[in-house]
This record gives sequence, C-alpha cells and structure tokens, in this order.
Amino acid sequence: MATRARERLVEAAEQLFYSEGIRAVGVERLVAVSGVGRASFYRHFAGKDDLVVTMLRGYDERFRAWLAEAVEALGGGPLAVFDALAASFEAEGFRGCASINAMVEMADADSAAHQVAAEHKTKVIDYLDSLLIAAGQPRHRDLAEQFMLLFDGAIVTALRERTAEPAHRAKAIAESLLRA
Repeated sequence: MATRARERLVEAAEQLFYSEGIRAVGVERLVAVSGVGRASFYRHFAGKDDLVVTMLRGYDERFRAWLAEAVEALGGGPLAVFDALAASFEAEGFRGCASINAMVEMADADSAAHQVAAEHKTKVIDYLDSLLIAAGQPRHRDLAEQFMLLFDGAIVTALRERTAEPAHRAKAIAESLLRA
C-alpha cells in the first residue's frame, strides 16, 4: 500500500506540474489530488523538490521510450523525430516539454530539478546521435546537437502557435543539415 501512495503522488505531480506548473502547485494540492495524507507524503519525499526530481526522472524514461518507439514506427531514420514531435503537438493538453518547463521554473542551474531536466536533454541528444550514426552521418555529434536545437525550438514554437507546423519546419531545416 505504501508503494501505491508513492505512485499516486508521482502521478498527481506529473499531471499537475505539467498542466499548471511546478511553482503553482503546492504540497496541499498534491496531497488532495493524490488522496495521500500529508504524513505519507513526507514518508516518501523529503519535500516538494524531491518529488519534482522523481517526477522528472520518470518523465525522462517515458519520453525517451515513447520517442524511440515512435521513431521506429515512422521508419527509424533521424528525421522521424520531427514527425513524432508533430504528432505530439496535436495531442490534447500539449504543454510542451516537462524538462524545458522545469528548467524555466527552476532556473537555478545548481538545483537538482534543473540538473535532472538538463540531463534529460543530454540523453535525448545521445539518442539523436545514435540515429545519426546508424544513418552513416560522419558529423553525427554536431548534427545531434543541431537537431536538439531544432527539436527544442519546435516544442517552444508549437506552444506559441498551437499547431504541428513547427515540427515540419524543423524537419525541413534538419533535412538541409543532412545534405550539407
């Protein structure tokens, strides 16, 4: 039962932090939405920051698994990441990238949450690099970092424009990088 309480807290945090923001959601709200008592919250987490870190680690694992699965279903090539993004931009409730959102809210680069969010981006770059290596790209690491810039830029632009079009524009730029 204790494990389930922890899971409910993390699930509530994922939903609330993504939809409303980390700073906007307090422990009382997390406890109320999760149905877990305050004492139980503190048995599982030292505080809200600890829960944020746990939530971000779970997000990282799920996002990278989703991306790999989506890219494989779309043919497995490096440009498929942008097609996967386009589909995610059209999902109801799209609010960008939880890691980008966390880095904006937790701007102190020394904070654990900021560091976990930044590590997520490094892991995505590593994944992009593996796709580019598999595609035989000699400048794979440089391209992976450039693709990440396009990837993150498309996410933020999609928040502003509320369409999938930024992913398509990012893909076109990525295609030109591959030809260069």
